[in-house]
Amino acid sequence: MDTHLTACVKTIKGPGRPKQFDREHALDKALVLFWRHGYEATSMSDLVAATGAKAPTLYSEFGNKEGLFRAAAEHYIALFAERSKALLADETRPLSDVLWDYLRDAAAMFTDEALPSGCFLICTSAALSTASNDVALMLRARHHRQEDMLLAFFRQRQATGELAGEIDAAGLAKNLVCALHGMSVQAREGAGRDDLHAIAATWMAVWPALALPRRIPKLEAGMMGKKSKA
Repeated sequence: MDTHLTACVKTIKGPGRPKQFDREHALDKALVLFWRHGYEATSMSDLVAATGAKAPTLYSEFGNKEGLFRAAAEHYIALFAERSKALLADETRPLSDVLWDYLRDAAAMFTDEALPSGCFLICTSAALSTASNDVALMLRARHHRQEDMLLAFFRQRQATGELAGEIDAAGLAKNLVCALHGMSVQAREGAGRDDLHAIAATWMAVWPALALPRRIPKLEAGMMGKKSKA
C-alpha cells in the first residue's frame, strides 16, 4: 500500500487578506525536512523556507525548533503508526497473517518514493549528538510506544490461546522491533521494497521457532573463571 502525506487545503479568508496559517501543511513540510536531514542539521531558516510560513508564525505556533520537531514526530505517528496499530488490532485474522502484513506495510512505508527512506523516528534518532538529549529522550519514548503496542498484541493473542502463555511476549516484541529497525537502516542505505520483503519473509520463516516456548540458559557468575582454573 503506497503512503502519501495528507493533502493540505489552503484557506483564504477573503479577497486581499493574507492566507491563514495551515498547521497541517507546515507539519507535512517540516516532517519531510527533519526526516531527510535530521534534527540538528535542520535550521529554523530551512523550516521557514520549506513551510512558507514566517518565522514569527512558527515560533508562535510551536515555540521553537524543538517544539516543531516534537509536533512533527506526533504528526508522523498520527499518519503512519495508527495504521500499523489498526493492523495489529484485527483479531479476526490469524496471528501469522497479521505479522506478515505488518512487516510488508512497514516495508512499503520505508521505501515509499514520495517520502524520505526509512523510518522517521529511527532515522532522526540515529543522527543525534549528546547536545540534543531532550529530543533523544522524546524519540526513545516513542520507540517504546511501538514496542509496547507489539507487546500488547502478543499478549492479546496469548489471551485467546493462539500463542502459548509461557512464551516470552516481551522478547518477541523486542525481536520484531529489532527487525523493523534493521529494515529501516537497509532502506536508508538504498535497499528497495523487494529487498525489505525478503527480510520480512526470512523473519516469517523463523517465526514458528520464535513462537515456541524455550528456555534460555543463564551464565552463572564466576562459571567461566572456575572452568579456566580446572
